[in-house]
Amino acid sequence: MKAITASFLVHTRGKGTVEITQAVARILQESGVRTGTATVFLQHTSASLVIYENADPSARVDLHEFFERLVPEGCDYFVHTDEGPDDTPSHLRMVLTRTSEVIPVAQGRLQLGTWQGIFLFEHRRAPHTRTVVVSVLGAE
Repeated sequence: MKAITASFLVHTRGKGTVEITQAVARILQESGVRTGTATVFLQHTSASLVIYENADPSARVDLHEFFERLVPEGCDYFVHTDEGPDDTPSHLRMVLTRTSEVIPVAQGRLQLGTWQGIFLFEHRRAPHTRTVVVSVLGAE
């Protein structure tokens, strides 16, 4: 059994999604694990991870718009606004998604479906640098 943990930074441009599938796949390849799991974890409370459609970018446009309508900024009942009107909405959007994903590994490859990619979902308006931690556990 082998276990490795590595991390990488993602620079966002503000709200939206950034595909990180290849960065996770590189860590898996470097680990030498052929069968097991890859756990991807985001060390933040105002961004999240999603496994989502990666073939047609318009699918992500719809995702972004859905979350804008689901958790709008500027609601008069939000109390936690120290960092601006996107403060509470960014935390709520994170709670509605995830900060970690576990992906099976077989034959040294992430077992994502044909149209699936791993995305960092930035919920803040301003650009941020986010840390993603990947732990790979399995057999060579």
